[in-house]
This record gives sequence, structure tokens and C-alpha cells, in this order.
Amino acid sequence: MAGRDDTLPPDPARLIDRACGAMLGLAIGDALGATVEFMTPREIAAQYKVHDRIRGGGWLRLSPGEVTDDTTMSFALGRAWLAAGRAPSAEQCAEAFDAWMRAKPVDIGNTVRRGIVRWRTHGTAQAQPSNDAGNGGAMRCLPAALATFGAPEEEVVSAALTQARVTHHNPHTDLATMALVRMVHAALAGRGLGGVLAWAHALVAEQPDFAFRTKRCENPTGYIVDTMRAVCQAIDTNDGFAAVLIDVVNRGGDADTTGAIAGMVMGALVGETALPAEWRRAVKAEVRGEAVRLACGLIEMSPAMRSAAVAA
Repeated sequence: MAGRDDTLPPDPARLIDRACGAMLGLAIGDALGATVEFMTPREIAAQYKVHDRIRGGGWLRLSPGEVTDDTTMSFALGRAWLAAGRAPSAEQCAEAFDAWMRAKPVDIGNTVRRGIVRWRTHGTAQAQPSNDAGNGGAMRCLPAALATFGAPEEEVVSAALTQARVTHHNPHTDLATMALVRMVHAALAGRGLGGVLAWAHALVAEQPDFAFRTKRCENPTGYIVDTMRAVCQAIDTNDGFAAVLIDVVNRGGDADTTGAIAGMVMGALVGETALPAEWRRAVKAEVRGEAVRLACGLIEMSPAMRSAAVAA
């Protein structure tokens, strides 16, 4: 795939801004997309014309600014990183996800549930290889991306796939998870939209199923190929954070997850200070606070931040 993305941003403050932008962007995209999850583009247009406001509701009957499993699982993984002080083991990831499920989240995917139940029942922290190429392992990869920015390749791969394979163990899921981590790294490094899309194109070169410069992917399912095609199309054909998120969630389908993934990548590109103020305020205050706390803690762990601090 593409080359390393360990070029440092101009200063540590900018890196923190991008890390917070990524975590808050994930929460914003999740909250925005949850309203129209499982709706078709035609249904969304009939009800909202264009869905562009964090308003809650949807099939989960969320209150405005509430988030779903995309954000809360990412938070659970982020807390596991901070508690361990390093990359958590598969067992530590499984324990974090188990505690998350015991807290009765508003939603949980079938593959995620099966993986956690397997851990509870058998103490097995890694799923067996399967044909189940869902997007659950990829949607929560941001903590690993932040904490491993600037780390050697083998450490990045191990951290990203260890958490994913607690519940999802499939070649397509593995490839997409690593591509997303590297897209976030490119954004953190200040490589801009071109650097982010270089990793999207590298993913397609390795597995053509992910080709996104093709027919528009509407009503994307939880299949990771659908997810990545919709997200990459939105990033490739729109200008700016808001335009990308509005495009991807108005495609319907698994809109909370496509919104969350697009939000994490675009948030890392633009940084917290450039996020739409109205959307940022609309996310519940406790979610905003935890997003910033975790983002700061995780990026402080990264080799890139440690190097930047020494250089400063």
C-alpha cells in the first residue's frame, strides 16, 4: 500500500486540534446519521428534503445529540488504551467491549454481540476467520489510529487488527480497518485530502471490490465494502467536512456508521476548530467532553507527539 505517514504537523497544538477534530467528527457523523439509519435516499428526501441537522429520532428514537455504538465503542476502546498505558491486548479489548455491552448501549450489531458473548462464554478474545465482513471492527478503529501515529508499521497493524478481530475476522474487514487508520494518519500528518485519498486508492489497488469511482453507492449496508465505497465517494466528490457528511448520511442505509467514519477522517483533516459550530454544539455535552478527553490522552501517547514534544 502507500508509503508511511509520519510527517509531523507544524506543532503539537495543531496535532491535538486534529486529533480532537477526528474524535468529535466521529461523534458528529454518528449523531447526524443515526436519524436516517435504515431509511432509503427517497424516504429521506420525502421527509427532510436534505437531512442536514442533528435532530435525534430515527428508529432508535434518540434524543437530539445522542450517539450510537459507533461512538460509544470507540470510547470504550479509547479508555482501554489509556488504562493500559499502551496498546491493549485482545483480552483487554474484549473486557472493554464486554463492559460496554453490560452498560446497555442503545444499539449493538449482531456480529459484535456474538463476539462479546463468545468472550463471556469461552474466554476467547479473537473471532475465528469468517465470511462476515461487517463494518464493526473498522468503525471503532480511531483510538488505535491516534495512539499509533508515528509508530512502526508492525505496531500499527497489530493494534488496529487486535481490536477489530475481537469481533470481526475477515480479509476485507482487515484491509478496510488498516486503510482507515492510514487515512487518519495522513490527515494528522497534514498531507491533506490528496494524502487521505492516496490510501483509499491503495485499498482499491489491493482489493478491487472497494473501487469507489464507479456507480454511486446508495443505501449502503453494514457490509464493509458498501461502507467504504460510500465514504470514499463522499470524500472524493465533496469539498469540506459538512458537505461530505451531508452527502454520506443522505445515502441512508447504515448512515450512523458511514457518518461516523467519514466524520473521523474529515475531522482529522480539518481539526476541531474548523468543525461546524452548530453541529458541535448539538452533540450532547458529556459526549463532547469525553471525545476531547480521550483524543488528547490518546494522541499524547503517540510516538509522533512524543517526538514533537522533544523537538519543541
